[in-house]
Order: sequence, then C-alpha cells, then structure tokens
Amino acid sequence: MPTVHLLDYVAGNVRSLANAIEKCGYTVDFVRSPEDVSRAEKLILPGVGHFGHCMSQLAGAGYLPAVRAHIDAGKPFMAICVGLQALFEGSVEDPAAPGLGLIKGKLDRFSDTQKSVPHIGWNSANTHGKSLYDLRPESKYYYVHSYKYPYKEGELEEQGWTVATGTYGGEVFVGAVAKNNVLATQFHPEKSGVAGLRVIKAFLTDGGAKTLGQEITGPAPTGGLTSRIIACLDVRTNDQGDLVVTKGDQYDVREKGSDGNVRNLGKPVELAKKYYEQGADEVTFLNITSFRDCPLADLPMLEILRRTSETVFVPLTIGGGIRDTVDTDGTKVSALEIATMYFKSGADKVSIGSDAVLAAEEYYAVGKKLFGNTAIEQISKAYGNQAVVVSVDPKRVYVPKTDATRHNTIRTRFPGPKGDEYCWYACTIKGGRETRDIDVVELVQAVEAMGAGEILLNCIDKDGTNSGFDLELIELVKSSILIPVIASSGAGNPGHFEEVFDKTRADAALGAGIFHREEYTVKQVKDYLAEKGFEVRQFEGEL
Repeated sequence: MPTVHLLDYVAGNVRSLANAIEKCGYTVDFVRSPEDVSRAEKLILPGVGHFGHCMSQLAGAGYLPAVRAHIDAGKPFMAICVGLQALFEGSVEDPAAPGLGLIKGKLDRFSDTQKSVPHIGWNSANTHGKSLYDLRPESKYYYVHSYKYPYKEGELEEQGWTVATGTYGGEVFVGAVAKNNVLATQFHPEKSGVAGLRVIKAFLTDGGAKTLGQEITGPAPTGGLTSRIIACLDVRTNDQGDLVVTKGDQYDVREKGSDGNVRNLGKPVELAKKYYEQGADEVTFLNITSFRDCPLADLPMLEILRRTSETVFVPLTIGGGIRDTVDTDGTKVSALEIATMYFKSGADKVSIGSDAVLAAEEYYAVGKKLFGNTAIEQISKAYGNQAVVVSVDPKRVYVPKTDATRHNTIRTRFPGPKGDEYCWYACTIKGGRETRDIDVVELVQAVEAMGAGEILLNCIDKDGTNSGFDLELIELVKSSILIPVIASSGAGNPGHFEEVFDKTRADAALGAGIFHREEYTVKQVKDYLAEKGFEVRQFEGEL
C-alpha cells in the first residue's frame, strides 16, 4: 500500500487518524524527527488543543522549517484543526506565538454571549459551489474548537484559496481551505464518519487537488449545527469475568431476583459499531469497574478503544479511573499519563467523575484558587479543554423554602413526597453511593474554571426510569455556565429527545438503555427529530 507520513507531536488522538488513513488504503509512517519530513511525499499535520502549545511543540522540536520546506516544494500537505490554525499568522489564544504565516490573518474566539463555547458538534462545510476535496453540501462534519478565523467574503479567495465555511450562532467561520498542494480543515475528518473519510481519500489520491475550485452543482447546503445524539455504554466485568455493557436502574446494575447477576446487554466493541452505523454522533464508554489488580498498560478499556477506533469514525469518550494512582508495581502514575494512554488508544475525550467533585470542594475551601494540580487542569492544559468532560451525578434534595439551605435551589413543578416545592441538587461520588455537601451549580462552575470543556449531566432520580430527562436540572446548569452540556438519564422514547432539545438549551442528548434494549434505534430517534424540524446528521453508509 502507498504511504503517507503523519507528524505526531503529542497531538492527542492520532490513532483514529491513522485508522482512517488505513481505511482509505494507505499505510501510515509516523514522523519522529525533522529529517523524516524531508522523506515524506504526503504529509499530514494533526492537531488538538492550545494554539501556543502546538506552535511551541513544533518549534521546539525543529519541525517548522521542515514543514515549510515541504509545502514550498509543492508536496501534498494536509493540516487538521489546530493544524489549520497554525497556517495563519497568529491567534488571540496565544498572541505571543507566531503561526506559519502561510495565510494572512489572525484567529479570534467565538463569542459566548449567546451560545456555548467551545463549538462542539456536527456542522456544515459550505464550499459555495466550488469543488473542495469532496466536501458535500448535504454532509455534516465534526468540529471542536473555541477559536476560529472569521470569514470575510473574498478575502482569502483573493489570496488564491478555495474556502468552505461553517456558521455557529450567527458567526461565519472558515471550515476548510485549499490552495495548490495544501488542504486544511478546521473540522476533524477522521471523526466525521464517511463524509470525513471521503475528504481524506480525496487528499491521498490527489483527486481533490485535480478538481480544486471547479464549479459544481448539487443540493443546497443543509443548515448549521445539528442536535447531537450520543450512545453511552456502561462497561464492567460481570460475575463470570467477562467485560459487558450493562445498565443501571438508579445506578443498580444487578438483575432483580435470587441470582442478582450483572445485567449483560452486549459486548462493547460490537455495540459501539452498531450504534455508529445507526448514526450515533458520538460513543461514550463509562468504565464502572476499577480493574484494581490490573497493570495500567494492560487495562481492558485500552483494548476496547483500540478495536473500536478501527471501525468507528466518530468521537469516542472514555470515563472511569482517570486519576492519580499507583500501578501494580508501585510506580506512581498521574491522571495526565492515564489520559494520554487513553488518547493514544483511540479516545478523543476523557470523562472525570468523582475526582472532579473532590477537586471542586478543594477549590472552594481555598477561596476559589487554582494551582494547576488537578486532573482537569493538567489534561486541559496539555490537550485542550475540549478533551475534558466532567460527568456529574446529582440527585434532588427537597426543602420547604429557599432559606432552608445555603445551596442553589429551584422552585420545582414536581413537589417532593412531603409536598416541598423547592429543591437543590446534591452531587454524589462513588457511583452515586456517597452524597457530598456541594450542589450541582457549585460543581459545574468550579470545573469550568479549571478548564473542563463539557458537562455530562446525569440525574440519579431519572436514571433507568424511561420517564424523560430532568428538564429543570438541565436548564439550571445551562444558566450557570458557558460550556456545552450533554443531557443524560431518563430517555425512554424519541419524544423525550425532542422535548429536551425543544424545552432546554441542551447541546446534546445521551441515550443508553433505550438503545441497548432495542426499544428504539439511534436512527429512529434521529428520523423522529428530523420530522419535527430538528437538524440532524444521518449515517452515510460505507466509503
């Protein structure tokens, strides 16, 4: 098979990009030194995280002159996400860090006055009737970024670039650019399903370069950001030692009855692939087994990620056990090192649960000060805040009036068993088994300050009930922070997904048991939402 060189400068999940390249029929050769760049015919620069961190890593390792020489020589070059941003002169994310300057202009940040930032999810890449590496108006592509280059009609085109644009909350930004031998995408093609694989293939085969900028006709572009549907798989070992997907009823994963076995709803890798092919926009694995006696390098979840990322080309999140720990041989291992292992195995995001609650308690205890030592801070600094999800497990505590507690209360439409009309949401740890004296508003505001990029908002009261999401909880959290919120717990039918997107500002909605028990498929939920007028992404079949 022909070879493409991939420049891995610790840019997060490059395994999925390598898998996508191999899916397109090419072999990946990893660049380990600037000298390797000179031997590359086709070069891909991936990127996640902080603009300044990316540029300093490339500069410190001596890659920048080699990359520039590759481009100047007319050899095919592709840049992804922060890789695209690196082609500009600079970014307000780190004004002191110069970019490559291949494109005139500097990036700015999305406004967060009326929308969540980062921009996370599936959006369009509108080429305005020009051919650009098989980008299609009816397709959606996966974006995850806080900084962007604002599109001004004709500006980049006058520099010779063909441009695709996206729109988020009224702001039009550059989604992809191409010129001569260079292609750059703000979205992640390796995480954009078949639509993204087509872009990669058009680059690898040179087909995209040959038709670049030609006038094309086709369907009108679809709308903007979609309503994201996420499939969640709770993974643990059963009593026979097999790794299975299970589902709790208010966090109890054992069957009712005399045997009390762990509910076995299927195998993780096979289920993840099934949900991907049904159109799931993301797949989340929550590891609810500790694997205490297993060396970290042999964690079963690492193998699940590796195998899943070979066939599932949408974002993968992994949660469970991402904390400072000690390996079986006595070696101390940081949360950042464990996260790095997951990223290298195919994860795009890590989810932190109980440790986030404890870190938030410490944050308030010292007067809302940050010292850079929490798992959230360390991982977000290295990989960007979009790589860190905080999973929250709150439950209702009813009170007769607002001054009965110091916590953030709401007046609820669903009074408690004693008729109390107010409640606050207490955060829990250890899988809901231990309640802490910190409320959900305090928690999400603390982790946002630490650098979390997204909240996975569960609800113990709703878990396994099939009665719909806790809309009051979701709106309470959305009104308290600026980062995206994923609604979780309680989905029992497609109407519940419509309800959460219609009546709250949730950025995404997650389903588990509804899909595992095959009551509804992901496709059925999406078809229902589309009928109700919501923008959704559909699975596009095989490459």
